[in-house]
Amino acid sequence: MKKLIVFDLDGTLAESKSSLDTEMAALLSTLLGIVKVAVISGGAWPQFEKQVLANLPHDERLKNLSLLPTCGTQFYQFAADWNRIYSEDFTAEEKEKIIGSLQQVSDDSGFKLKKIWGEVIEDRGSQITFSALGQQAPIEEKKKWDVDFSKRKKMKERLDQLIPEFSVRLGGTTSIDVTKHGIDKAYGIRKLRDTLGIAIDKMIFIGDALFPGGNDYPAKEAGAPSIQVRDPNESKRVIEAIIACLDGARPNKSGQEQSP
Repeated sequence: MKKLIVFDLDGTLAESKSSLDTEMAALLSTLLGIVKVAVISGGAWPQFEKQVLANLPHDERLKNLSLLPTCGTQFYQFAADWNRIYSEDFTAEEKEKIIGSLQQVSDDSGFKLKKIWGEVIEDRGSQITFSALGQQAPIEEKKKWDVDFSKRKKMKERLDQLIPEFSVRLGGTTSIDVTKHGIDKAYGIRKLRDTLGIAIDKMIFIGDALFPGGNDYPAKEAGAPSIQVRDPNESKRVIEAIIACLDGARPNKSGQEQSP
């Protein structure tokens, strides 16, 4: 029986930079009443507050929820309030090199953009994120900019040459995430194992970027049984199936596990 369900956020639980919709919030609430849940995303902590926590009931079920912003380089757990367990931040010199490299590759890419919505390069402390159309770009614009990931894959190839000492991953619909090597969603999966005392093979990871180079792929490489989804709607159906299986496998009044 699985003991921890781990989710990516953007493109998996919600549309990019958007809040959980009513159906997803209800499904997650139900899931939290059955099993421990974690969310690992490239987004910073304020995004978790806005996208996830603002839409979930503030009750005892939150103790079953672990939140790992910036690709698992930060870890939050709930007691009376949310507490940060760790944060793997860059030095000032590291940030300067990463930001300079992202600016150079962006300038050299030749992609013609009619409009930018907000900040393109964001310092998230333990992660630097490049968002091609800006952090506040409309979802409909983001979805059509790099449908097959080809634009960002070319940028990643160049970044791998310029900053080989860092890990470069594709995230969301227009983003590139830069972290320290070994500090990615695999790191987050292992931190969940060590902090919660749950073996990796007792987890399920669900994400939309589980392909090589995608920012969900390290979770799969870490050994977590993984489910690839296309979008939040497919994630809902997966969550429904997990709820049905886990709820059916819980001990009955006689103490015996029910058949799922």
